[in-house]
Amino acid sequence: MPYSFTSESVSEGHPDKIADQISDAILDNFIAFDPYSKVACETLVTTGQVVLAGEIKSSTYVDVQRVAREVINKIGYTKGEYMFEGDSCGVLSALHEQSPDINRGVDRGNAEDQGAGDQGMMFGFASNETENHMPLALDLSHRLLIELAKLRREMKDITYLRPDAKAQVTIEYSDDHVPQKIESIVLSTQHDEFIAPSATSEEEMCAKIKKDIVEILIPRVVAQLPANIQALFTDEIKYHINPTGKFVIGGPHGDAGLTGRKIIVDTYGGKGAHGGGAFSGKDPSKVDRSAAYAARHMAKNLVAAGIADQILVQVSYAIGVVEPMGVFVDTYGTAKVDMNDSQIAEVVKTIFDLRPGIIERDLGLRAPIYSETAAYGHMGKAPQKVVKRFNNGIEEKEVEVELFTWEKLNRVDDIKAAFNL
Repeated sequence: MPYSFTSESVSEGHPDKIADQISDAILDNFIAFDPYSKVACETLVTTGQVVLAGEIKSSTYVDVQRVAREVINKIGYTKGEYMFEGDSCGVLSALHEQSPDINRGVDRGNAEDQGAGDQGMMFGFASNETENHMPLALDLSHRLLIELAKLRREMKDITYLRPDAKAQVTIEYSDDHVPQKIESIVLSTQHDEFIAPSATSEEEMCAKIKKDIVEILIPRVVAQLPANIQALFTDEIKYHINPTGKFVIGGPHGDAGLTGRKIIVDTYGGKGAHGGGAFSGKDPSKVDRSAAYAARHMAKNLVAAGIADQILVQVSYAIGVVEPMGVFVDTYGTAKVDMNDSQIAEVVKTIFDLRPGIIERDLGLRAPIYSETAAYGHMGKAPQKVVKRFNNGIEEKEVEVELFTWEKLNRVDDIKAAFNL
């Protein structure tokens, strides 16, 4: 029987994503000047207020209030009418030093001996239904909001957009898990009160927003897609654009935002599984983050090597312990090799070194690469080298970094050799 699957994404102006971006920007600034900083930074945003909390151990100084304001302004909260504005909001820091009880179990001197920063299980997923090996519904949800943000910044084709938005895509699949069509697209976008309030004018305003989304945003997104995905955009799609009506009050004034509250948006949109640990604001000694990236790297390379059409990889750790507690693989019955999933997992363990310090080294995680992960997903983006500039109030620094190293297909040949493909 055909079935439907839905995923959602949120914009960079969504309250929870503002919090994620502030936490990761603070992390980047610490790592830029002290690569071995230990950071666990949580952020709360609400009407006119930012609260920073958590633990940091570092040899450098960072003006965390300035960093928070820069992030907020960059997102687009620059007007007092939003009731949350980068230059005027309050920023309270309740950051303190990391517990030595935790640190002694993690730092061991040599990378090979570094213990896991916490216990827990992390998952990685990959599928061959898209070119970037991501679930299609989530990939489309991200694309819709990335393009919506571009339209907002252009202030050309659509001039009334505000930063807060959410998108949701539902796709019909065949029995053999092949996308057949897009059933519905839900998109809610914050906007200016651009028509004088009245019963009639609100209907006109909502009608214009829906028309602009369907006739301007959707074609721009479709034009970016390969032909097989473009074919899924038919005239039968049900559009629900701002389905509750006007959406003027939004952002942190509409809802409080917290770091780590969009972990499904950050990963696979509900496909596969999630261990429950958030990413943003955490340095790579926290396996919640680094091992989730390693698991994605494994899953993506395994699918690209032809081991299966889709793969879920689980890795688990104990705090302070070097070797993982276990490695689990689920191919959902799509394996292309003559092995069961347990046998595949045994081979995988011989290919990938999952010690926390080795993950940091191999994926280049002790670098200021995290701000770019904090909106529109940590997985599925193209690896790239960029130059980033930092100023901690004492000195300026320019750093060349490689982003999204866990998306590289650099272990495909190793996997094929290990599986005799």
